[in-house]
Amino acid sequence: VQKTFIGEGKEGANRMAGRILSFFTRNNFAVSDRGETITFEGMMVPSRGQAALLTFCTCISLASVALVFTITFPDLGNNWFWITLLSPLAGVYYWTKASRKEQVTVKMLVGDDGSLLEMVVRGDDQQVEQMRKELQLTEKGMVYVKGIFER
Repeated sequence: VQKTFIGEGKEGANRMAGRILSFFTRNNFAVSDRGETITFEGMMVPSRGQAALLTFCTCISLASVALVFTITFPDLGNNWFWITLLSPLAGVYYWTKASRKEQVTVKMLVGDDGSLLEMVVRGDDQQVEQMRKELQLTEKGMVYVKGIFER
């Protein structure tokens, strides 16, 4: 996604650049290109929790299919439940395919007095949204309304 954030005026471009660099280094990104547009690269690694959840959900799904087959084809009895042993394959597939390289580009438009006017960010929607929340940025043309469960 590409989102444009507006500068708050109270904070200079250098300070915001430092906050952005700090955010990306905390999230295991490194600067790969500097210039008018700064490019951050990071490796997204698989999560053990997601692999376990995927294995569990696949096991429950296969157990449901086995239950339907047990009722539909009663000749084989409860032998259909052996297909639940295939559920760890879903976790293994996720674990081998989930790592990917992410790129986020940031372009800052600075005024004559050194204040930040706009910032154009392009990258993965989850990373951009996490950056917006942590750095408390305001998207251009949008009004932020707090949700019911937010503090």
